[in-house]
Amino acid sequence: MVFLGQASNYSAGRVLRQLFAMGYRRDSERLRLALAEKYNAGAENVALYHTGRSALTVAFRSLLPEGGVVFLPGLTCIAVVRAVEAAGCQVEYADITRADLQYNYEKLERKCLEISRERPKSIDKNKQVCYNGIIVAQNTLGLPLDVQKLQQIAQKYHFAIVEDLAHCAGRFYPDGREIGTVGQATALSFGKGKAIDTIEGGAVILREGDGASGNAKLEQPMKQPKLSDRLRDRWYPLFGAIARDLAHVKLERYWLGLLLKLHWIKRSADAGLDTNVRLTHWQAKLALEQLSKLPKTPLREFALVERRDKVLAELQKNGYRLEEIWYDTPVSPARYAKEADFPTKTCPETAKIAKQIINLPTWYPESKLTRAREIIQKYEVKHD
Repeated sequence: MVFLGQASNYSAGRVLRQLFAMGYRRDSERLRLALAEKYNAGAENVALYHTGRSALTVAFRSLLPEGGVVFLPGLTCIAVVRAVEAAGCQVEYADITRADLQYNYEKLERKCLEISRERPKSIDKNKQVCYNGIIVAQNTLGLPLDVQKLQQIAQKYHFAIVEDLAHCAGRFYPDGREIGTVGQATALSFGKGKAIDTIEGGAVILREGDGASGNAKLEQPMKQPKLSDRLRDRWYPLFGAIARDLAHVKLERYWLGLLLKLHWIKRSADAGLDTNVRLTHWQAKLALEQLSKLPKTPLREFALVERRDKVLAELQKNGYRLEEIWYDTPVSPARYAKEADFPTKTCPETAKIAKQIINLPTWYPESKLTRAREIIQKYEVKHD
């Protein structure tokens, strides 16, 4: 029972800051201005939400009419799937490659061609031709995709690009452009284990679509999160620190089980989705601080291995807790596999990768990873 390392990226100082941070409306405004400047948009086209999936939902709604198709890479999270569905759109999974976990561009282009032929171009309320669909640029685990190829496909078949920065804020594409500055919309998540981590939160930046054209403004969410949610956001890093200490005597499962039963914590994928609920001002303040010092390395290092269960067991004997894998099923977490309805027949490479992938989380310092890499290397399947 590991929930993104129980906020292992939080030092003692960060735990205290999360507990006692104070924020004001001006902190949210400063974050919106900073995001607008960083990602090439007007501040009126940036909105802050209590969850990243709410931000994604707004991005999809702003660019597509109901019933539109949204392409997701094979390895993704149920939160993204639910955001697509909340926007009234249709999920379409696309297979990926073993080398970098990014789209297989040949397969993606064939799918875009099929959609563009099947769907007559619709007209929106401003008498403009709508996009045939959306391609989500996820940059899985912080590994940058080939954005030039993606743009060529998107432009050729009239698809919009939504950049999902949950894993990759602060990183750059191979052509030198910063991730988040290319697509028609950008969405960030500030959830557990993300590039910017305030336990919950998210933001959307629109460069096209409703709320990003002419004098239209993106509607700002006004509702404050429920008190229970605000308290969970504040206390989770401390609860996680206690869980990590209890792990030394193998009691953390009981602690986390009690917290779940009392609803004092939530599993990561079980956050709410409400586009009317805003980010708290104190979380905006913390997010702004992190925005100015984003990591330049991928979120996680991955490898593909044979006999993953044996690898994990050997790692555990050597003191490593790596059973929390992104993504051990094509759509994580595994408990939502049935809901995701992933098409293994049309995405066979993704299904195979999900059975072999293992990755090194960020909470282990580099100095302690040498032995873990040695163990993994014995079982590693080389990339094609």
